[in-house]
Amino acid sequence: MSGTRSILVVSHTGREESLDAAAEVCRELLRDGVIPVATAQEREDLFAHDPALLAIRRLGEEVAIDDLEIAIVLGGDGTILRAAELLRGCSAPILGVNLGHVGFLAESERDGLRETVRRALSRDYLVEERMTLDVRVKVGAEIAYETWALNEATVEKASRERMLEVVIEVDKRPLSSFGCDGVVMSTPTGSTAYSFSAGGPIVWPELDAMLLVPLSAHALFARPLVVGPDSVFAVEVLDRTQGTGVLWCDGRRTWDLPPGARVVVRRSTIPVRLARLHQGPFTDRLVNKFQLPVAGWRGPTPFDATREIPVQRTVFDEGRESAS
Repeated sequence: MSGTRSILVVSHTGREESLDAAAEVCRELLRDGVIPVATAQEREDLFAHDPALLAIRRLGEEVAIDDLEIAIVLGGDGTILRAAELLRGCSAPILGVNLGHVGFLAESERDGLRETVRRALSRDYLVEERMTLDVRVKVGAEIAYETWALNEATVEKASRERMLEVVIEVDKRPLSSFGCDGVVMSTPTGSTAYSFSAGGPIVWPELDAMLLVPLSAHALFARPLVVGPDSVFAVEVLDRTQGTGVLWCDGRRTWDLPPGARVVVRRSTIPVRLARLHQGPFTDRLVNKFQLPVAGWRGPTPFDATREIPVQRTVFDEGRESAS
């Protein structure tokens, strides 16, 4: 790597707020003598937005992916997942700034953007590795498709009016077969995403585990499962399925599944690296992101894990309600 520092900026340039934020980050980097890097399309969008940003370099053409120091990502979880796709196998961590709604993967909010850039420039962050999944599709004896997922791999029905008939396998042993809308196989990171919406448990991100959550299954036994990191899931689309299924990974990569197709999911050896500015407990992140009610708790004041400011809570003292 050369002595010049290069930082990737990833944003949803189709949204004005995200474009403004990305341009602001690039200007801050240039003022500090750091090279901002973007994909070719995003560089074009940013240059059109602000012609002073001509110094942005193109990822893969002018700056190699292995020369990146860190990626500053502006947007919701979908934009962060896109950045993880760009940086797959690269050592550069991802520092997310939430411009979306919940933004579970983001580390800070839009109003803390300058401080976020300052800490990135100062290398004032910790790096946390998140488990990912290796996903393989087999049709007969042939491997038809291979990909990966940070949040989840989902086997779903391809048409609304048709049910998907599947058999579930854990560690090369059959567990159950049923008709369903689909099956979600998730990491702990993904436990607050699609898996959560489907009724799966929330799993703390430091735990090494995999989840399987059936979607609208017609079965007596169709409970969410949590298994160890060395287990292997398989979902086979049964021949009696009318129509086809479809595989989705992180809502970004997809593959059609004919009857007889088999999706095998196991832990990947390649993690996603997230830059963390705060070391607050995951419990506080859940409370802040989901706006969970904690009124009446008598312990220490919880902190907003994305802003390092106290969260207002209600306490009760001798029957009188007060805010602190």
